[in-house]
Amino acid sequence: MEDFVHKLRQYVKSGTPAERRIAKYFTEHLNDLPFETAASVADRLDLSPMTVGRFLRALGYQGLDSVKVEIRETVTTSPAQLQSAMSELHADAAEGKPLAVLVAEQIQALHHIYHLTAQPHWAEAVRLISTAREVSIATHARLASLANHFCQRLTQARDGVRTLDGTDNRFAELFARPAVDDALLVIIDCRRFAKARLLARTARRYGYKVVLISPQQADWMADQSNVMLPLPPPRAPDLDNLPPLVALLDCLSESVILEVGEEAALRRRRMLEFATVLGETANH
Repeated sequence: MEDFVHKLRQYVKSGTPAERRIAKYFTEHLNDLPFETAASVADRLDLSPMTVGRFLRALGYQGLDSVKVEIRETVTTSPAQLQSAMSELHADAAEGKPLAVLVAEQIQALHHIYHLTAQPHWAEAVRLISTAREVSIATHARLASLANHFCQRLTQARDGVRTLDGTDNRFAELFARPAVDDALLVIIDCRRFAKARLLARTARRYGYKVVLISPQQADWMADQSNVMLPLPPPRAPDLDNLPPLVALLDCLSESVILEVGEEAALRRRRMLEFATVLGETANH
């Protein structure tokens, strides 16, 4: 990040008029860059997005997204800053400020998930997902996008992962053929997923192992899954508790990637290289 700022200062002094304007804007708005795009910067400075893109390439970046990645990787919050921010948050929550209450509740939910990652059943879920010959992810259609996100993350670590959301009776695909040895079903439960328990029982009967992700208060029986990962209770009975669910799925997929180790790192590099090739092809 220091190198990036140093280059900006050089361009402020010796760049073309357009480069000086962009460099000055970047220097004065570093904290805002994660929320910007090349088009939005160009609009603010009355320049073309192509001009902003050329400037970024001259700095050694493929685009503003590359800068954002570097900012995320290098900008840290000191313990003192974190403690101050938490004290302010708790004070505002104690006063009943709605957004402070919401953020405090979400932080508490994240603490629950972090504690969960140190438990034996978390390690067992990671082992099952890492080593199963095939992994199916089933959920209600409402949560299909989260299941797809989880699936895409897992493909960075292994092959043989698919999602099923029950649309057009797609759950039947699980049982159209005998389950392969060591097949795994991950069920992402929610209050609308009325078929979840029947699906779990049927999958166990057909020889699948089952990892269940469900709210703490859900009335699941112990024998309906091999491993259960409990979400914290939702803020209200009619909510699907999405923020903690997203956090749990990200932590779980990252744990699998770390468990697989070097092979996952190689897969990531190959996937990135292929995505770069596709991007270059699309631009020609």
